[in-house]
Amino acid sequence: MAKVSTNISLDAELKRSAQELFADFGIDLTTAVTLFLKQAVREQRIPFEIRRDVPNAETRAALDEYKEMKKHPENYKHYSSFKEAMDEVLDDA
Repeated sequence: MAKVSTNISLDAELKRSAQELFADFGIDLTTAVTLFLKQAVREQRIPFEIRRDVPNAETRAALDEYKEMKKHPENYKHYSSFKEAMDEVLDDA
C-alpha cells in the first residue's frame, strides 16, 4: 500500500509527552497515529469514550454556592484585602 505524508499541528509539550510514552511501548508517533486510525476505521467510531467531565456532588455544591454568592453578595462577608482575610483565618485557628 502506498504511503502518503500528512501534517498535523500539535502542542509541543503534548507531542513530546506522547513520543516519550510511545517510545516506552517501542513505537513511534507515526505508528501510534496509524494504530489509532486503523482501530477507528475498524470500529467505525472513535475507539475510546469521549465525554464531558461531570462534577461530583462536592464540586456541584461548591459551584451552586458560588452562583448564590454572585446573586446575593450582600449575604456574604467581604474583605478589603487578602491580608485582612488571612488575619481572620489565623485568629480563628
